[in-house]
Amino acid sequence: MLLLEMGMGAGLLAGAVLARAGRIRIHAACQSAVVLFNLALIVLTMFPAFHRQVLPKLPDRIGKPYYALAATHAALGGVAELAGLYILLAVGTNLLPEKFRITRYKFWMRRLLLVWWVVLFLGMATYARWYVTLR
Repeated sequence: MLLLEMGMGAGLLAGAVLARAGRIRIHAACQSAVVLFNLALIVLTMFPAFHRQVLPKLPDRIGKPYYALAATHAALGGVAELAGLYILLAVGTNLLPEKFRITRYKFWMRRLLLVWWVVLFLGMATYARWYVTLR
């Protein structure tokens, strides 16, 4: 799972490079694929694990790193995923009314890329805290 997420982070960076190079259609396809694949991973693996291992222990154990990292990663990751889906709808389709579309899309896409990378690092920290044992 962690390797998939790291690959998607690299895919997002590649998409940003494509946008800077003016390859907008390929950029859109790349970013859309990452956002939609990540949604599938969240629904199929991340949310069930969070629901099983973390949610029952909150809020009593939020001060412990095991739970705090996972909760922070889940909260910020959820915001990032929803923002990514919103950008896909607002920029990539005509499904939203004009007043809900983004006009400063570069600004929001760049900010969201930063948030995705913060979430990725939180995910790495969560993985390390959950699965890596120090000897």
